[in-house]
Amino acid sequence: MKNLLVAQSGGPTAAINSTLCGVLEKAREIGFSKIYGAKFGIKGLLKRDIIDLDVIKKSDIKTLKLTPASVLGSCRYKLKDIEDAKEEYEKIVEILREFDVGYVVYIGGNDSMDTVEKFSRYLKLNDILDIKIIGAPKTIDNDLEKTDHCPGFGSAAKYVATTFKELERDSAVYDIKAVTLVETMGRDAGWLTAASSLSRIDGSPGPSLIYCCEVPFSVEKFLSDVEEKLKEKPNVLVALSEGLKDKNKRPISADYNEEKKDMFGHSNNAGVAKFLEEVVRKNMGVKVRSVELNISQRAASHIASLVDIEESFRVGEKAVELLKEGRSGLMVNIIRKGEYVVEYGFVEAVEVANKVKTMPKDFISSSYSDVSEVAIKYLKPLIKGEVNLEYVDGVPRFYRLDQK
Repeated sequence: MKNLLVAQSGGPTAAINSTLCGVLEKAREIGFSKIYGAKFGIKGLLKRDIIDLDVIKKSDIKTLKLTPASVLGSCRYKLKDIEDAKEEYEKIVEILREFDVGYVVYIGGNDSMDTVEKFSRYLKLNDILDIKIIGAPKTIDNDLEKTDHCPGFGSAAKYVATTFKELERDSAVYDIKAVTLVETMGRDAGWLTAASSLSRIDGSPGPSLIYCCEVPFSVEKFLSDVEEKLKEKPNVLVALSEGLKDKNKRPISADYNEEKKDMFGHSNNAGVAKFLEEVVRKNMGVKVRSVELNISQRAASHIASLVDIEESFRVGEKAVELLKEGRSGLMVNIIRKGEYVVEYGFVEAVEVANKVKTMPKDFISSSYSDVSEVAIKYLKPLIKGEVNLEYVDGVPRFYRLDQK
């Protein structure tokens, strides 16, 4: 049997290494001749930065499974269109054959599925039958099409819910009028912002207002909403999507943060909370502070969702099973059944690549400043269960490879 290669790409999560573990365990069970890892995604593959994953022992799996970030490293590298970069695709095939690799698992999000789709299409167009590629999904943004939810999101959602629960307690200490603005990740979809609502599920107050980027944001309405909440209680906690835009689809933070785009054409919209902090200070004259949760949302393995970790592992296993069946150009997906039972299937990568799944309209309240019970019912199962980290002298033990 030919060798298997696995790589990780895009933004890290608390569960992406669990998917890698699922790939390793299933590939070893099936009996692939060798299992390689490409360091730093497709970019590392093109540089022949490839390691034998025998370095990851069976005894390491438990620790690696609960280690945040991408142990193989990652990249944000966009493959050019096939007709514009034939040599690049030829080089990838050449390198894979050099290592006798016939099977590839690429773990990542929207842009990584673009890589899977383009490479699988190149293989098909050129009648290359000895190499197969399958995508394994991950993203804390939960914005991949054709899957009920994404590995990595449940753990990030649990962190957001927990953090909002803690911030609500902190903001309620004083009886003076104060506003706390909290920015969550989510460039084009408000799933993580919506997860702040889960801080209320035991009856706690949670955020007073929740603004997701699926609906146009009005600064004037925001100020009116905050003013009304301050009449009810002295402390107002607000959840904000980093991707909030006005009715003209212009980022709210554009005046604060000069808009830049990455190589995939995505805008850098961070700065919403800081911008609105100045707006509140100027217009309302109350104590106000902003908090940007930033990369903590994707690195918080200490509060990971057990459901997320276990599902992420199973996604890795499923990717290898599909390769063993001779399939290619697919992405593993998660299908929800009943109250909360999931199955693992697949979808063509072309149906996912470069697309964004936003929250359905019925997940957002009619006031546009909160989420609905439908959203909470969808979100709750994804954060269930606690992980059992190993601690050394009071801090978690993580697995790492020596990286350049």
